Amino acid sequence: MPAMIDRPMRLLQVLEPSGGGSGRHFIDLCGALKDRGHQVTAVYSPVRAEDRFVRELTALELENVVALPMRRAVGPWDAAAWFDLHRLIKTLGPFDLIHGHSSKAGALTRVRLPGRHVPRVYTPHALRTMDPTLGRKGRTLFGTIESFLGRYFSDRIICVSEDERDHAVTLDIPANKLRVVINGVLTPPREDRLALRRSMGVPEDAVVFGFVGRLSAQKGPERLVNAFVKAASAAPDIHLAMIGFGEMEAMLRETIDRAGLSDRFLLRHDIPGSTAMQAFDILVMPSRYEAMSYVALEAAASGLPMILTETGGSSVVLADGVNGVLIPNEDRTDALVDAMLTAVNPDRRTAFAAAAAARRHQFTLETMVERTLQVYRELVAD
Repeated sequence: MPAMIDRPMRLLQVLEPSGGGSGRHFIDLCGALKDRGHQVTAVYSPVRAEDRFVRELTALELENVVALPMRRAVGPWDAAAWFDLHRLIKTLGPFDLIHGHSSKAGALTRVRLPGRHVPRVYTPHALRTMDPTLGRKGRTLFGTIESFLGRYFSDRIICVSEDERDHAVTLDIPANKLRVVINGVLTPPREDRLALRRSMGVPEDAVVFGFVGRLSAQKGPERLVNAFVKAASAAPDIHLAMIGFGEMEAMLRETIDRAGLSDRFLLRHDIPGSTAMQAFDILVMPSRYEAMSYVALEAAASGLPMILTETGGSSVVLADGVNGVLIPNEDRTDALVDAMLTAVNPDRRTAFAAAAAARRHQFTLETMVERTLQVYRELVAD
């Protein structure tokens, strides 16, 4: 077995969905790698990039930051993206290792021509086939692609939870290529809770259920809004704060307006999620699928009780009945309404909060980065 590398590495990091949890991971990883002395080139797609993501990535002052258009959907445009990416690899390289994040960047970085081998690492940030709403044809298509690229074009695949690893094995991806590295987060900023609530227009004595994430089907925001409408009549002190944007925003606002609850509802996307959480009492993430939710990790680091659906990684951060409630992953809102009303009970909320505070230091960025570097060192020898 060759000796593992013990020198600064030249690393290429590539991401397509420049925002959300994968964007947070990308920025934190690139910055931490740079701080440890490695030379990092970051390539991101401006197609779905959030302004905050671009500002934060640019502020890291990495070796290179390159905007290269990549689309989420599969299509003929992928050929141009592949050509441009590999031209960049040739121009800005040589690199010791190339790391693709998300399915699109993972495919574009791993498909390569014969020549000098540069190790390829792939982090899916939730394999597409983990989506329970994906039809049979889609499951077959994406499963076949992931299996083929995993078997023949990947040196290592980093899964962010044991659930994601177990799922990858069902796609016939060799287990010896899989490594589990649970995401880690920076200690959230400590804000003045009352001042933050005032700036958000939230009453000081309200019980705030909070959501952070894309307003898209994967995250299930309509599940939460529908449950809030039902729970609000039984609990007049509860409010709902949602931080994010996406294609479902208009529908969510319409549901709230129709229920006459606009005075107890807040939807913004100009506040960092980790900051907004400090105004919450309970985080609610009714996702349809996850590998390991970054939002849940940030909530855990903030000492927040949680209500989560049974998706990948939920059991890592949530002990059902201890620091929150784990509910079935279904579109019926009964279980979510019951969980919200349980969490409103002062005694249960106090107990959940105490348990959440005791668990807040379990998932650090430092641990994530060191374990990622262990994967790199397996592959890169002097």
